[in-house]
Amino acid sequence: MGSKNKLKRFRENESFDNVVQPSREEIVDNNYPLKGNWNEQFFKNNNPIVLELGCGKGEYSVAMAQANPDKNFIGVDIKGARFWRGAKTAVEEEMLNVGFMRTQIELIDLIFAENEVDEIWITFPDPQIKYKRTKHRLTNSDFLKKYKHILKPAGLVNLKTDSEFMHGYTLGLLHGEGHEILHANHDVYKNVYSPKEVVGIQTFYEKQYLEQGKPITYIQFKIK
Repeated sequence: MGSKNKLKRFRENESFDNVVQPSREEIVDNNYPLKGNWNEQFFKNNNPIVLELGCGKGEYSVAMAQANPDKNFIGVDIKGARFWRGAKTAVEEEMLNVGFMRTQIELIDLIFAENEVDEIWITFPDPQIKYKRTKHRLTNSDFLKKYKHILKPAGLVNLKTDSEFMHGYTLGLLHGEGHEILHANHDVYKNVYSPKEVVGIQTFYEKQYLEQGKPITYIQFKIK
């Protein structure tokens, strides 16, 4: 994407009511105004909040919001020029139950209050295969602690990935730490029991992976 196009998207994001782009300082000071107030101030309802972390172009957040009008969805990504597409679609279709946030995922527990979130989706994250990159892996122990803090006691986490490595790493970690695995499958399109949110929505990249013959894996779990 050219820099001119990126700038145009950044400018357009600034005009969208469904996009929030706080500075890192605003968040790190630990008094981010929306923290604990997402239902009341952003969505203006009391419906459950679902996050998509590393939302890319935002297709998953938008499709889930279309399918679940009684839930609120927030796509989180540091790359605003990417989720511009999802944000623009939501604006054009006048969808009030989906928003987007440009920030780093490691700040998530400073953005949402304890027990504020009902469910988390992690869709096709970078598996960070090299050992020194493990601190950026979105299902490592540190991230799980952050998710546990913001999730309600019965809150769910969903991981959908084309990476067998990420799938295996996460399963091993969940077993090792004693978390509750509700669903695990290493090829969702060959499993008749796969949830509709898993097989009914495909991202741009997922379609490419399927064309390459890559199996898509899925885990749903609760953090103990």
